[in-house]
Amino acid sequence: MEKPYVVCHMMTSIDGRIDCGMTAKLRGVDEYYAALGELNADACLSGRVTAKLELADQGEFQSNCTDAFDCERFSKKAEGPYSVVVDTRGTLLWKAAMVDDKPLIVICCEQVKKAYIEYLDSKGISWIVCGKQRIDLARACEILLKEFGVKRLAVVGGGAINAGFLAAGLLDEISLLQAPGIDGRGGMSAVFDGLPQTCEPVQLKLTGLKQFENGSLWLRYGFAD
Repeated sequence: MEKPYVVCHMMTSIDGRIDCGMTAKLRGVDEYYAALGELNADACLSGRVTAKLELADQGEFQSNCTDAFDCERFSKKAEGPYSVVVDTRGTLLWKAAMVDDKPLIVICCEQVKKAYIEYLDSKGISWIVCGKQRIDLARACEILLKEFGVKRLAVVGGGAINAGFLAAGLLDEISLLQAPGIDGRGGMSAVFDGLPQTCEPVQLKLTGLKQFENGSLWLRYGFAD
């Protein structure tokens, strides 16, 4: 399968928690974004929950039309680098076609409403529809490479979408900016969250380590053979 080089890049407390409101209060935020820049990604991909909190407009998409899109297709409206958001059924609202000064791509499954795709078109937002009942992440990566020219993709959370890429075997690297702080709250999302209880641990190998004066660490891992 042809796909971009995919790296999961996250900022965490030392107990592996990733709540944005929490990590924003820890030393290491500037280093996180500096490290992201060094990864030279053509696109950064966020899950729906993270996008709703950090990127999207308030509210949810509403339509009386219930017809599903029901086919694989894409629409490219701009050149990258891109901000990519996974929104399986099409619920997020957007103020503009740009996020963080980058053209937006929204990825949905084939059960997304036709009206939502029309809404994206009206905003000038690029989109990809693939996967019958849920997004086919492997196919989405292939389209990002072949049709949008994304050769390096940074998956920047949250825990569920990170776990989805891990489970699909699409990750090439894990990049963690570990901040010198503890969350400790029960029930908070971790870097990878939501895999079945029967899953075995994933073995990694350390490929890079950088320590900053403020006590944060940049850890880079590949997958053990």
